[in-house]
Amino acid sequence: MRLSQFFLPILKENPREAEIVSHRLMLRAGMIRQQGQGSFSWLPLGKLVLDKVCRIIREEQNRAGALEILMPTIQSADLWRESGRYDDYGKEMLRIKDRQDRDMLYGPTNEEVVTEIVRAYVKSYKDLPLNLYHIQWKFRDEVRPRFGVMRSREFLMKDAYSFDLDFEGAKAAYNRMFVSYLRTFTRMGLQAIPMRADTGPIGGDLSHEFIILADTGESQVYCDREYLSLQVPGENTDFANDGEIADIVKTWTTPYAATDEMHDEAAWDKLGEADRVSARGIEVGHIFHFGDKYSKPMGAKVTGPDGKDHFVSGGSYGIGPSRLVAAIIEASHDDNGIIWPEAVAPFDIGLINMKVGDADCDRVCGELYSAFTGAGKDVLYDDTDQRPGGKFATADLIGLPWQVIVGPRGVAAGEIEIKNRRTGERETLPVAEAKKRFGAIA
Repeated sequence: MRLSQFFLPILKENPREAEIVSHRLMLRAGMIRQQGQGSFSWLPLGKLVLDKVCRIIREEQNRAGALEILMPTIQSADLWRESGRYDDYGKEMLRIKDRQDRDMLYGPTNEEVVTEIVRAYVKSYKDLPLNLYHIQWKFRDEVRPRFGVMRSREFLMKDAYSFDLDFEGAKAAYNRMFVSYLRTFTRMGLQAIPMRADTGPIGGDLSHEFIILADTGESQVYCDREYLSLQVPGENTDFANDGEIADIVKTWTTPYAATDEMHDEAAWDKLGEADRVSARGIEVGHIFHFGDKYSKPMGAKVTGPDGKDHFVSGGSYGIGPSRLVAAIIEASHDDNGIIWPEAVAPFDIGLINMKVGDADCDRVCGELYSAFTGAGKDVLYDDTDQRPGGKFATADLIGLPWQVIVGPRGVAAGEIEIKNRRTGERETLPVAEAKKRFGAIA
């Protein structure tokens, strides 16, 4: 993509309304545009990152055996009355009426809708286990939306829902999602720590929040330093092996870790001073087991191997991709801008032409652009007539992992410069070697 043809509305000054780093940088980098209180349009750069985050989430959900569906944003209030949550949920639910004066709502979550689907089609234990997920926009009428997409009213959510015959099966499903979440966040360059958490309005008696440590975190968290060195399960993890998955969960839940609401001072005091990590944290995922909380009032039953009817045992598992984009920025930035982990970067390479119009610079940039894109790299080619300082500032602000810099002097010597955005290290290479560095054939 040529920058001259890309929509990238950069802001030079920090917006006054932005209170935290991610909100400032997302606005300045032209990733989002606020359309209303707690409501944002995602512009091209932001949408590219959001799509890459969603792709990783999908891959790991699919790997763990979940099946993707798509449920509606507008839901019938009657389903929520069946579960008993319609009057209990609170003012965060946006209640509306259609033209037939029927009570509707903009879904803040989807337990009722997915339970109705299972109730309609799943009749036997032979149809279980089942885990259905979707990635869909949600709305919660926050009393004070703030921090940009970190706490907005409209947000993108991946929510998965598992259904099993009994608690043993439901616990195995919970464990699969637990391990899937560990892998998901690691692939995005984040170190997420699972912490015992309150179940809130979702309900249930087993719950973990996945927290990344960040100075700008919204809550206080406590954990054993051991978490900082635990090994995340690899690609060869066998999600069909319940014993293997349970062992991984045991390893990741044995050391102490809890959010402020679930903090146990007595257990905390048993840790040595050097083993304690007390820090601010950002929630990037939340998983729940809630048993028959929804299946029982809504009549979602299956016939078991004993010939009797059993209310299915369920769980729900959420990740907010839109919130996650902001969390990644909070965990990975410097004074000059964003530093994207390679897996979620909107482009892999920023190709900077220092003298557009110079025949040799244009020629070499054209060669490199063709070579890099041919090797499967996403490239943003700065072919604008902006001054060099502005080009460098833009490249640092939007945080692409690599900058390839082409200038007249270097081209005359047959060389270009490569900069690593995370480390700041620069290296001068012959053009042919630069092509090889990024997987292109010289």
